[in-house]
Amino acid sequence: MSDSQAISAAVQKLYDTYPFPPDPLLDSAPPGYNWRWNWLNAYNFCTGQKPDKQDIRILDAGCGTGVSTEYLAHLNPKAEIVAVDLSPGALAVAKERCQRSRAERVAFHNLSLYDLEQIPGSFELINCVGVLHHLPDPIAGIQALANKLAPGGLLHIFVYGELGRWEIKLMQQAIALLQGNQQGDYRDGVNVGRQIFAALPENNRIRQREQQRWSLENQRDECFADMYVHPQEIDYTVESLFELIDASGLDFLGFSNPQTWQLERLLGKEPGLVARAKNLDERARYRLIELLDPEAVTHYEFFLGRQPLPKADWSNDQALLQAVPELTPCIDGWPGQVLFNCDYQIVRLSDLEFQFLQACEVNSAHQTRTISDIFEIAPLELEQVRSLLKQQLILLTARL
Repeated sequence: MSDSQAISAAVQKLYDTYPFPPDPLLDSAPPGYNWRWNWLNAYNFCTGQKPDKQDIRILDAGCGTGVSTEYLAHLNPKAEIVAVDLSPGALAVAKERCQRSRAERVAFHNLSLYDLEQIPGSFELINCVGVLHHLPDPIAGIQALANKLAPGGLLHIFVYGELGRWEIKLMQQAIALLQGNQQGDYRDGVNVGRQIFAALPENNRIRQREQQRWSLENQRDECFADMYVHPQEIDYTVESLFELIDASGLDFLGFSNPQTWQLERLLGKEPGLVARAKNLDERARYRLIELLDPEAVTHYEFFLGRQPLPKADWSNDQALLQAVPELTPCIDGWPGQVLFNCDYQIVRLSDLEFQFLQACEVNSAHQTRTISDIFEIAPLELEQVRSLLKQQLILLTARL
C-alpha cells in the first residue's frame, strides 16, 4: 500500500468511526440557509447578476454525512445533485438524512476526489468544504475538481488556515505523543485529548482557546475527533493557498467572507497605512491581514470560476436603472424592516428601502419592472440600490 493509499484508508477509518458532521437528522427541510450553497446567491456574489438558468448540475465533493448535500438540494430545487465521499459510514448517514428530509434529485457515490473522472459530465456548481486539507495530495484534488467544472461554473472551497489554528496543531501533536503506538485508535485519541484539557491549568493558552472558540461544538466526540485526532491535515497561509489555487488553472473570484479581508477594519485609524497597503498587490494585502489578525483566519472560504464568467458593471447609472431587481432567496425575517441578510447580520431598512424590496418580491414572480419603474413608487438613490446589492438583498438581471 502506498503512503497516499495508507493516508486515505486512515481518513476513511476516522469518518467510519466518527461520521462527520454530526448534525441531527430531520424529517423536514433543514433550518435557515448557507448562501454559498444557493446557486442564485453564489452566482450573484461572484458576478453581480442573476444566472440565466437554474436547472444546473451540482457536485458536493466530500459530502460527509450529507449536511451540505441536504442544503444544496433544498436551496436549489431545480438542480440535479451528485454527492461523493470516501467514507461508507458517513455516506450511509447522508443517504438517510436526505431521504428523511425529502431532499430529492441526489445521487450518491462512494469515491475519493481523485476518482471524480468516473462520474460522467460536468457541473455548474461544485462544493468542496473541509476536504482538500485532508488529502495526501491537495493539488491533485483541486485539479480533479477543476476538471469537472463546466464553463461558466463556480467552485466553492473551504480549507484550514495555519495561523488561526496554531493551538489546535499543538494539541494534535500532544495527543499523538501521548498515544504513542496507539495512534489510529481514534476513540483512545478522543479520551486522551479530553483528559489533557481537564488537566491543563485554567490560564493555559491552549485550554483558553478551546474554551473561547471551540468547546461548544466539541462537546460532541465527532467534532472533537475531527479537530484533534485527524490523521491527515494540511493548514495553509495566504501564500501556500494561492499556490494551491494557481494549480487549479481556475480564476480566483474572491473570498466568500469578504468582511474578514477588509484592511480598514484593522488599520482604518491610520489612513496613511491604508494608503501604503494599496500599493501592494492583492495577495500581499491578504497576507498583511492574516499577519495582523491571525486569530480571525482559522480557515479560507472562497470561490473559483471557469470562464466565460462575465461580471456585471453596475457603475453605469443607466444600466442600473434598466436592470430588473428581484429579492434574494437568502434572507430571514422578510417581510419586515428588520431582517437578517445572507450572513445572518441584522439589517434595518428605511421605509423607502422596504417599499423597494416589496416591489422586488413581486418582480421575483413576474420579472417585468426595472429599477426605473420601481422608482416611481419607491424613489431610492442609486447608491442605496448598489448598497442593497452589495448586502446581497437583491439580485439583478440586465435588461437587454
